[in-house]
Amino acid sequence: MLVRGKNFSLDGIRNILLIQLGDIGDVVLTFPSIKALHENFPQANLIVAVREKARELIEDCPWATGVISINKDKRRLAREIAYQKDFLLRLRRYNFDLAIDMRTGTRGAILSLVSGANRRIGFYADDGKLWRNRVFTQLTLLGYTPGQYVAQYYCSLLHTLNIKTQMRPLLEVSPEKRQKAAALFRNEKVPLDRPVIAVHPFSLWKYKEWGMDKYIQLINRIGSKYELPVIITGSPDERQRAATLEEMCGRLVYNFAGKTSIAMFGAVLDACGLFIGVDSAGMHIAGAVGTPTISIFGPSSPASWAPRGKRHAVVYKNLPCVPCRQKGCNNSEVSRCLDELSVEEVIPVVDTKILEIETAIN
Repeated sequence: MLVRGKNFSLDGIRNILLIQLGDIGDVVLTFPSIKALHENFPQANLIVAVREKARELIEDCPWATGVISINKDKRRLAREIAYQKDFLLRLRRYNFDLAIDMRTGTRGAILSLVSGANRRIGFYADDGKLWRNRVFTQLTLLGYTPGQYVAQYYCSLLHTLNIKTQMRPLLEVSPEKRQKAAALFRNEKVPLDRPVIAVHPFSLWKYKEWGMDKYIQLINRIGSKYELPVIITGSPDERQRAATLEEMCGRLVYNFAGKTSIAMFGAVLDACGLFIGVDSAGMHIAGAVGTPTISIFGPSSPASWAPRGKRHAVVYKNLPCVPCRQKGCNNSEVSRCLDELSVEEVIPVVDTKILEIETAIN
């Protein structure tokens, strides 16, 4: 439903700016929209604006022409002024015809305005009445519905332009990156004659994490029952915690935390037979490269965020308050639903997925 502006012709669109300043998971869930724009405007330059940490994902995206990354590092005033001036010059040189902001924040709205595009499309924001909503020439009232798949929500903005989309995020892994991933596995002495299990215990948000002791129990059980190699994945900041897991578990456990860029992370997960982890960037990337996933959810909604399809499974504690969509119980940063989710409740799902993988191989 349009609340500002009217439908306009899309003829003559040559330069498009798509703005997605969310976390890495949001960027992955925007890939269907990027693909749809490329298919509908195959001759156009499609530039995607993201935070710096997601830059490599767009650089590897076959449907994007280029990427503009937002660096939020703290700088002294003089350097900040120089940075902003250089950024604005780089932005304006594209001569954008169309800017599309996938979120309802103010940063994307400002970026849309300063891009110079004379057609600017965004979601209506309840708190944007003072100035934010006025930035856009076409404003759409499509409030997010709790439980709606987030990729579908992002695509809905394009539907107002009569652009059809597919909902499944897809990350393509190049042969070159597959070779590099294979070399990394060889260097780390990970046996590849059996399916590799990727375990991703960490999240930016502690209230989404399940607990180190439970992962130790689960990893040891995978090792004792199936003798499958397990790699622990995570960011460089999580490497020490991953090392603790490696030390506390048996053989065939390898610490991969911080050993890859975000782009190579997708290639590593693509080489694995199964991903087990919490609601995190790893979960989104694993699902997008086609690796089966088991996602452990707490207060956030699986319907909104978990990978879709029969290859993917979700585990959560069956409590009446789940999902509360808060930052832990009453926003306390502590999630009872995850604290009370036992290893015994996760094991049957892991057994089923490993059986599926081994059956498919044999």
